[in-house]
Amino acid sequence: MLMKPNKLQKGDRVATVSPSWGGAGEAELRYRYEIGVRRLEEVFGLEVVPMPNSLKGAAYVYENPQARAEDLMQAFQEPTIKAIIANIGGEDSIRLLPYIDFTVIRNHPKIFMGYSDATMVHLFCYKAGLSSFYGPAILTDFAENVEMHEYTIDFIERTLFSRKPIGKVEPAKEWTSEFLDWFVPANSQIKRSMQPNNGYELLQGKGIVSGHLIGGCMEVLEFAKGTELWPKMDHWKDGMLFFETSEEKPSPDHVKRWLRNYAAQGILHVVNGMIFAKPQQEKYYEEYKTIIGTVLQEYDLEHLPVLFNLNFGHTEPKFILPYGAMAEMNCEAKTFSILESGVQ
Repeated sequence: MLMKPNKLQKGDRVATVSPSWGGAGEAELRYRYEIGVRRLEEVFGLEVVPMPNSLKGAAYVYENPQARAEDLMQAFQEPTIKAIIANIGGEDSIRLLPYIDFTVIRNHPKIFMGYSDATMVHLFCYKAGLSSFYGPAILTDFAENVEMHEYTIDFIERTLFSRKPIGKVEPAKEWTSEFLDWFVPANSQIKRSMQPNNGYELLQGKGIVSGHLIGGCMEVLEFAKGTELWPKMDHWKDGMLFFETSEEKPSPDHVKRWLRNYAAQGILHVVNGMIFAKPQQEKYYEEYKTIIGTVLQEYDLEHLPVLFNLNFGHTEPKFILPYGAMAEMNCEAKTFSILESGVQ
């Protein structure tokens, strides 16, 4: 069982960190960070504290993984800070590993939220025994052009500000992956075009299954394999495995190889179900479905329930997945629910 952090309430102080890319501190992008901060203040009533090294720019942040880790450790240790939110992802949070004190995380449990390369920080928390939250980041969801999406706001409130069970996770009615260049500040005043969402697709499986949430961004999880961060087999057992792919839009062949590895490790044989996020721009949408089915057939796993096209990861809007929380998939109704609260 993972520890649940305490819930947020208005007036709480939250820290922002750059565990990977330091773009939030670049002069041309600082405006976008400020938009995200303003939303945290105005929409959620929170006080925002940037950690000391998080806004020193991309070059400094890249060259100093120890400084990034110090920000993270300091944010966990500071008693007045109630939550930590990643500014954005990147590709090298794995370099923080030598500087992480898991005892600090274990002894100061609090909310950590982010996605993409923040998968690595989620694994830090997981190893420390703390449930963290696969969800929105500052430069993306909080700084969404014109205004935050109501779907995202709703799930932040349901997941981080309430002790009630999160409940049924309805598909978003619309989605976007439209790219408007962040280095053109005027673009932040242009609402990104939304497309109708088709909802969840059941790829295979029957009945109702449940399991504790575990997973992340597929490309980032590859960094962790074979390290002390990789969960032991009993942590995967009876899990609800969640996967998403990044803006790099990995080829179906890459996804096939990664899934074969999970099968070869025996992980796919011990989980109770799998959920896959909508791919960014729906690139390889059909191909991914085919690959998933192929690999599961290769390993005699045609019975494993799989739900596809869920709204988390690299498209907006998004819901939040609390690591370790019990989730349920109803194959007949094609529904997904989180059966407990994310916080205490």
